Amino acid sequence: MTITGQCNFDIPRYDCTLETCCLAQSSFLYIPSFGGNLFFTIFFAAAIIPQLIIGIWYRTWGFAVGMFCGLLLEVIGYVARVMLHGSPFDANPFLIYLICLTIAPVFITAAIYLCLTRIIVIYGEHNSRIRPSTIAIIFMTSDFLSLVLQAIGGAIADTADDHTTGRHGIDIMIAGLMLQVISLALFLSFVAHFTWRCSRGVLNQDPEKVRVRQRSAFRVFMACLLLATVAVLVRSIFRVAELWEGFRGKLWNNETDFLVLDGAMMALATILLTAFHPGPAFGGQWSAANWTFKSKKPKTTSEIDLATHDAAKY
Repeated sequence: MTITGQCNFDIPRYDCTLETCCLAQSSFLYIPSFGGNLFFTIFFAAAIIPQLIIGIWYRTWGFAVGMFCGLLLEVIGYVARVMLHGSPFDANPFLIYLICLTIAPVFITAAIYLCLTRIIVIYGEHNSRIRPSTIAIIFMTSDFLSLVLQAIGGAIADTADDHTTGRHGIDIMIAGLMLQVISLALFLSFVAHFTWRCSRGVLNQDPEKVRVRQRSAFRVFMACLLLATVAVLVRSIFRVAELWEGFRGKLWNNETDFLVLDGAMMALATILLTAFHPGPAFGGQWSAANWTFKSKKPKTTSEIDLATHDAAKY
């Protein structure tokens, strides 16, 4: 859908209709698709149900909360886009869409980060240069700052009365999204480094931890977790490029690109994190693989020798 109607900038945006104004006076140069946005609304709403059921059954509370919040925000954001189909000049659903769909992945990446901290325990904390609790603090703090910047930037951009203020809001959103991109890139780098150290080091030889690592479901889960992270990274890079050009840029006004590189990427991540949920993958060891913020006492020489001796038996 392209620009329709006669542009009449004397009419306030909130009084505009498609008959009295043109789409250049709205937030997009197109009318958001009803079918495409309704599809993603239903998809993310439906995904909440198995996430809650599996999360409660396997008691993966942190992961469940992150996924629930992220998926709920996705639903609210796409509901707002459906509303914009019938009323493209309405600023309220636009603000809801802008903030909700921008920050929703932050909660999903938080769930991903929690999975990594448990994986480290399964393979052996000694193989990681950074303790799981420290990893959680670093990436969760980054996520929180990213969320705040994106939310504040979105609010400023939508409520701005002039172009300069609106541009400042967009720049703040871009800063939040770039922080998310950097965090995800560092996360993937850390995963690669941890994998390398595990291949050269001694793994945790607790029988239950060994059993989990040998499960096919666990190995598939880790591959899917990595792929889901890449999907979220692709989405975040797209949103940076989209907002870089501003609300009148080519990417911002191409709904097909948005539905593929944002909606479909987040849908892919959701499918992977639902079909290959960490609860079944950990085989009942999710809670057992928990970590603590307390520092552990350094191992004595005898304890290290005993661990080495036990490892040699496997």
